[in-house]
Amino acid sequence: MNNTTSGIAALNNIGLSHVQLTGAYHVNAFEKEMAYLLSYDPDRLLVGFREVAGLPAKATIYPGWEDTEIRGHTLGHFLTACAQAYMQNRNADLLAKLEYIIDELSLSQLDNGYLSAFPETLFDNVEKRKPAWVPWYTMHKIIAGLIIVVEGTGNQTAYDIVAKLGDWVADRTSKWSKELRKTVLAVEYGGMNDCLYDLFKLTKSSRHLEAAHQFDEINLFEAIRSGQDILKGKHANTTIPKFLGALNRYLTLGESEIFYREAAEKFWDMVVYHHSYITGGNSESEHFGDSDLLDGKRSDITCETCNSYNMLKLTRELFKLTQDIKYADFYENTYMNAILSSQHPDTGMTMYFQPMATGYFKVYSSPFEHFWCCTGTGMESFTKLNDSIYFQLDQQLYVNQYVSSQLDWSEQNIKITQNTDFPYTDKAQLMIETVDHSDKHFTMCLRIPEWASGEISFTINGEHIQPKVRDGYAHIERVWMNGDSLQLRIPMVASYYPLADAPNVVGFKYGPVVLSAALGTEDMIESKTGVIVSVPTKRMLVKDFVTPVGMNVQEWFNDFDQHFVRLNDDLAFVLRNTDEEKRLVFTPHFKQHNERYGIYWNFVEADSDALRDHQKKSHQQLLLKENTIDSVQVGNDQYELEHYIQGEHTYAGSFEGLNGRRAEANGWFSYEMKVLPGQRNGLLVTFSYLDADRSFGIWVNGHLLATETVLHHERKREFYDKVIEIPVSLIAEDQESIVVRFAPVMGGFNGVYGVLRTIKP
Repeated sequence: MNNTTSGIAALNNIGLSHVQLTGAYHVNAFEKEMAYLLSYDPDRLLVGFREVAGLPAKATIYPGWEDTEIRGHTLGHFLTACAQAYMQNRNADLLAKLEYIIDELSLSQLDNGYLSAFPETLFDNVEKRKPAWVPWYTMHKIIAGLIIVVEGTGNQTAYDIVAKLGDWVADRTSKWSKELRKTVLAVEYGGMNDCLYDLFKLTKSSRHLEAAHQFDEINLFEAIRSGQDILKGKHANTTIPKFLGALNRYLTLGESEIFYREAAEKFWDMVVYHHSYITGGNSESEHFGDSDLLDGKRSDITCETCNSYNMLKLTRELFKLTQDIKYADFYENTYMNAILSSQHPDTGMTMYFQPMATGYFKVYSSPFEHFWCCTGTGMESFTKLNDSIYFQLDQQLYVNQYVSSQLDWSEQNIKITQNTDFPYTDKAQLMIETVDHSDKHFTMCLRIPEWASGEISFTINGEHIQPKVRDGYAHIERVWMNGDSLQLRIPMVASYYPLADAPNVVGFKYGPVVLSAALGTEDMIESKTGVIVSVPTKRMLVKDFVTPVGMNVQEWFNDFDQHFVRLNDDLAFVLRNTDEEKRLVFTPHFKQHNERYGIYWNFVEADSDALRDHQKKSHQQLLLKENTIDSVQVGNDQYELEHYIQGEHTYAGSFEGLNGRRAEANGWFSYEMKVLPGQRNGLLVTFSYLDADRSFGIWVNGHLLATETVLHHERKREFYDKVIEIPVSLIAEDQESIVVRFAPVMGGFNGVYGVLRTIKP
């Protein structure tokens, strides 16, 4: 349906099969993804599905996340990616893989409609408040993948499977009480509302529509719609899909659901303008922080790539509805600087986190060992790089991105070839071919990017024209003839972008592209976090500040164009009049793959208090990392699972903006944590003054270590840290890990928050 607001009609997609990328970088990215998809063994993805159905496995299950409670999510992503790729190239081998998987899934579907690589008991655990790793999240990936297979290939068996699976979801969700629904929705469920609205559009089953409504969090939507930024502490890749679902409710049901669209629009504004970095990425340790607190959260685990993938999905639909230029500008920035940046051009492997802290490096997955969430969204992103370059409505063609490509605008019997090398040149050319060689009357709407540094020049067949500019687009309405050539030149310059909470901490861009400085390859050792998620280390101090020479910081910024100087035509920039005249060279970040790097730089004056404070903070952060033996992000399912969480009557959530886990009066929870054998260790625990007059017992290997009674404090909504010594008597000479158990002993439920650490004495 075409939703309209204030007389604005929604734009239409141009199908993946109608846009072919021709630029070398994009072509390579797609080809690397194709090779990766074709290298998969479907039987290894199907192991869990067959086992749940009582069928013998035909192969060995893939390791990593595919051998945990989240198994099966990769198959969902794989279905989506293969279907998207097939829509473009009609590759017979891809289709054969899809058809084989669909037939196997049909055999594996239970009589009640259930289909997954893990048993239904995980859904029971969620409802009983027992630890479980996001079964509804995985179900979303499976349903979404099946739907796209139906849409991309017309496979009837896939339709039958997903319709029956939707019935299973409807059966289960229809039994939820209000309290049980609240319990379930407290655990990450991906975009269950989003995919169920898509399923309803496919099946027209009212049961699927009602099931979708069960995953709509009205209280969350109301708060965001009213302008309350309550994102602090919320898991970003849990929250973004909820608003994708809210928007899809509007897209599915129309103007009667305008509330949901307005909530999605307000959410987008909050995330983009108050929680995002220069690349368009967001989050630290997978969570939103305080509004506009970005410098204070820059680390090695900022900007989960899944978040960028989902924000682009939301952005795309909001742009189609509104044609608001802000969505198109954000899409281009995040597409280029977060998504393209996330794939290694030599291996095709993709990233989980994209560090915003200076001195770290990019870490990529391996083909068949990790199977992270971002591996899955990476498959999807790089099989739809061409899906948001052009949009159309009647006789209007919107050119939203300047990317070398060929468009088959079949509705108008027109082909358009775009050639450009942005940002290495400032020119783009669009050649018009009318398939039947007749003249065509239509309007080309060309985006005027926010980074344009001056007036854009337009020529048609060599003659300058002055198009009408409206709402951020140059509108050229004319009768186009076969062979017409439109050329535009978009001037661009280097610019700096400060962070809201640190005006002297800046990143640099040239036109649309984020720049970073390579910092060498010394000691590029990877570490682990969560469930075998690889992250970079920085075991030495890396200089991440710049001091102007002969002037103060503001004077340096005032003459920025004289101090940030381009070296050559390869897009390389250096700093002048600083202490970094020779070391730092800034180049496009999306091509920065093999070295440590710095995007953000703190400009401070020599011998200033600001410099001393910065150095002290950096040293303290390094000391904490060096002295941490093991850590778990409390309340984050992946990290808790890696530490073998156990418990009863316990639940996780965000409390005053900090993730945590609580236990009820008769409940408990525990983690297995690494220690130094045969010596004293420390346990660093974060408590909350919200739990005043309650006591928590802390046990190590069944022995009571300490009892913490939270006292009343005037800062009752804040947290405090406590280091508890673990004596040598509780850790044997050959013991490398302990079980730390928490349980209320007085006053009802109680909790721990933030990051729980074992530390060196």
